[in-house]
Amino acid sequence: MYPNMQTKELKVNGKIVLTCSEGYIVHQEQWSEDFVRAQAAAEKLELTDEVWEVVFYLRSYFEVHGVQAEVRKIAKYFRSVWGEERGNSTYLHKIFPYGGPQKQGNRLAGLMRTKGEH
Repeated sequence: MYPNMQTKELKVNGKIVLTCSEGYIVHQEQWSEDFVRAQAAAEKLELTDEVWEVVFYLRSYFEVHGVQAEVRKIAKYFRSVWGEERGNSTYLHKIFPYGGPQKQGNRLAGLMRTKGEH
């Protein structure tokens, strides 16, 4: 945990999971699919199949590469999976209306903020 970090408590299956004031999980080992459900509810985000696909992609990408995926790479991957109409930055921001896949997606995926994010 970072010094002086303001935290919030998110109730996940009766247990408290700490997030920073912006909703990013503090202890990544506490991430679970139930965390995704609780955080999405807090953000009033509908968990569609597409949202879940992106969340799992972000976690997998981080596991393989050790860094968060850039929006451009996310869009390129989903263009190959979903096609041109949905596999683009505009559509990804539509399904993640509170910060796009790089902010809201990373929050749900239990990843930290990307460098340079405000």
